[in-house]
Amino acid sequence: MKRLQNVWRKSALLAALLVTSGSVSAWAQEAAAAGAEGGISVQEATSFYNVVFGCGVINLITWIALFAVSLATVAFIIDGCLTIKRQKLIPGELINGVKDSLANGDLAAATAACQVNPSPLSRILQAGFGNVQEGYDVTREAVTSCAEMENEKLLQRVSYLNVCGQIGPMLGLLGTVIGMVLAFASLATAAGASKAALLAVAISTALWTTVVGLLIAIPALLAYTLLKNYATRLILEMESTVLDLIKVLRNAEVQQ
Repeated sequence: MKRLQNVWRKSALLAALLVTSGSVSAWAQEAAAAGAEGGISVQEATSFYNVVFGCGVINLITWIALFAVSLATVAFIIDGCLTIKRQKLIPGELINGVKDSLANGDLAAATAACQVNPSPLSRILQAGFGNVQEGYDVTREAVTSCAEMENEKLLQRVSYLNVCGQIGPMLGLLGTVIGMVLAFASLATAAGASKAALLAVAISTALWTTVVGLLIAIPALLAYTLLKNYATRLILEMESTVLDLIKVLRNAEVQQ
């Protein structure tokens, strides 16, 4: 049964590849024929507008996907810069309020300060405060566990940049393949001056999609690395800050 399913899957994949390649080839031949009839000049053929809109449906879909990924990359970079900020993740007012409350042995006031200033740091502190009665070791484990969860939450948002950085070059490679198909189709179907124009637009399509894909991937992966490292450093700092704050609870009598 499993062998039969594998055979069906391979057959379906092969059929899809054949249909896709046939469609691209057909659109390439249509574009070449249209160029031969219209007498497109090399300058007109290599314009960016013609590269995007004049090379078939699959090429247009590829460009739409590239533009969408580029917009998503910009949006995720802005979101990461606004979200992963020291003042937002580690509010100074919260640290001072909790430190003063714990110095006075008032756990309830420290918990209230966390509720007034919601942030990843406050959630880590509340996880520690909720296990104070179980002992310092249990409290420390709760803080570490909550810090790991907060780290995962931040990295999940940042990880979308890594996805964009990997999709961009793949779309560029797809555009390169489409451009090469168009180039060979133009060589086979066009003649005279139109052949040069169609070959130029096909090569331009291949190169432009590669360039745009790399222009998306480079800043996306760079921003992903920087934001990921910064978020990890802030999480470690939060965990260290929480452990320093709750040290006073080890041998102190806490007022409930």
